[in-house]
Amino acid sequence: MEALKMIESKKSLTWDYDSESDVLYLTFGEPQIAEGIDINDGTIVRVNSQTGEICGITIINPLKRTINSFKNKTLKKRKG
Repeated sequence: MEALKMIESKKSLTWDYDSESDVLYLTFGEPQIAEGIDINDGTIVRVNSQTGEICGITIINPLKRTINSFKNKTLKKRKG
């Protein structure tokens, strides 16, 4: 697999959260056509296929994962 280019210039960061679906969309610079690469547990990196530059990230279930992580850490502290 070809290496991905990290954002080399400072671009604007925009985000949108879909509370109904629990999906967080992060976009670097202007929105553009991109290919999605699932990197782990519902985290998708969007890559411009022409330049190889990362142009966005989609995170599925960020609220659910954060709440579950918090609950697990709280339970461990109580048991330990």
